[in-house]
Amino acid sequence: MGSSKTKRRWKIIFSRSPPSSNLKLKPPPHSDPPNEFICPISQSLMADPVIISSGQTFERNCIQVCQNLNFTPILSNGLTPNFSTLIPNIAIKSTILNWCDNNSVIRPKPISLNVAEKLVRSLMLSQGHKTESKESSNSLNESQRRTSHFRFSSEESVSSSLSEIVIIEETSNSEEEEKFLVKLKSSEVSQQEEALILLRQITRKDPTIRIPLCTLRLLSALRSFIISKSSVLQVNSIAVLVNLSLEMVNKVKIVRSGSVPQLIEILKCGSPESVEYSVSLLFSLSLDDQNKTAIGVLGGLPPLLNLVKSEIQRVSHESLLALYHLSFVQSNRSKLVKLGAVRVLFGLINTDTCSLRILCNLAMCAEGRAALLDVNAVKWLVDMIKCSSELESVVSREKCVETLYGLSCGSLRFKGMAKEAGAVEVLSEVVERGSDRVKEKAKRMLSMIKEGDEKEKDMFEEVDWESLLMDSGEVSRSCFRRLDSA
Repeated sequence: MGSSKTKRRWKIIFSRSPPSSNLKLKPPPHSDPPNEFICPISQSLMADPVIISSGQTFERNCIQVCQNLNFTPILSNGLTPNFSTLIPNIAIKSTILNWCDNNSVIRPKPISLNVAEKLVRSLMLSQGHKTESKESSNSLNESQRRTSHFRFSSEESVSSSLSEIVIIEETSNSEEEEKFLVKLKSSEVSQQEEALILLRQITRKDPTIRIPLCTLRLLSALRSFIISKSSVLQVNSIAVLVNLSLEMVNKVKIVRSGSVPQLIEILKCGSPESVEYSVSLLFSLSLDDQNKTAIGVLGGLPPLLNLVKSEIQRVSHESLLALYHLSFVQSNRSKLVKLGAVRVLFGLINTDTCSLRILCNLAMCAEGRAALLDVNAVKWLVDMIKCSSELESVVSREKCVETLYGLSCGSLRFKGMAKEAGAVEVLSEVVERGSDRVKEKAKRMLSMIKEGDEKEKDMFEEVDWESLLMDSGEVSRSCFRRLDSA
């Protein structure tokens, strides 16, 4: 009896001893995580963060519930988020996990849809929105529920249409796909090379095979070869992705498979051949609107801007094409201006007119307008319109007019620079002989310049200068000086 008690006592002491000693050795947990780790809706560490079109990052299921309830919250800074596009924020997720490990904090787990709904409904009440009844919120049909659940439990899709495509692919593994996967996962390099070379051939020659082969498993296997030390494996895997990306429905899936960060690394330090294929792939992926923000967020703009100066004409041109499509997104425009893109692109206008198209897009944002005016772009554009005469130059001429129009919007500096550059004469000629596409823009710019001149003239004529001088005392004082001297 006594021995049993002793054993129990020792067990208790032994079981409690390790935790107490561990607590002394471990650093105290960090109580205040950085604000960027916290979801604005759940107010907790994000486990599945996604970045949205307007630039903020949220917990994925919180956005799902907001969309289900047709609710757009007002953030603490007064802004309203745009939930039209969701992009997995892999960088912030990795940073959050590292912070948790370094500060002895338990890694966060994704909140359930039920918990997220309670949080969102509470936020709706606090912001004065009417919440739906439980009956109405539960009235989604079964097909909608299945799509919604898959969409927010996978990082591969952001819309119901894409989710349906991915679901079909996941449930129908073709024999063709299995054949390639077996070889790609083989430990023998020769088997891997053979599979990639064959994949490259059939995806180039047979367009009908591109969509069925663009599955999550195959994309994951290809991604592992992008950073391979073998140039054969690396180049052929990127070439396969280029061929798959020729189908529009595949472009978003390739980006969401996580290949873009590896491609960006290739642009920075890859071999000339791998860089060439990577640029082609990023250009192809940038054609889809859903990918534009993602490529910019993941850091694709700096290496692409650097490659526009490449001595390889194809690399330079396709880098410009990629930047042109990426510059349709406001956030990318601002980043390009900060990277000094205006001066770089001005140096390339004589060799590649695509740079002029990018400048035209940059003129649509305030930062771009300021940077363009700083380099006296108005005079350069006016001179280019004067010199353009051939068919190819006609297109450039129209882009010059459109860029000037962008610079004229909301800029007080434009009118003076335009008058000094002789824009009135040039724009008048555009109104008479230009295409319908630019005539209206030229008319508006002329009206703005002339209207300003007329206002200044009217103001000058309406001023009673004699009375003004009398009131100031200048005339009277001069008269008295004359009388004294006489």
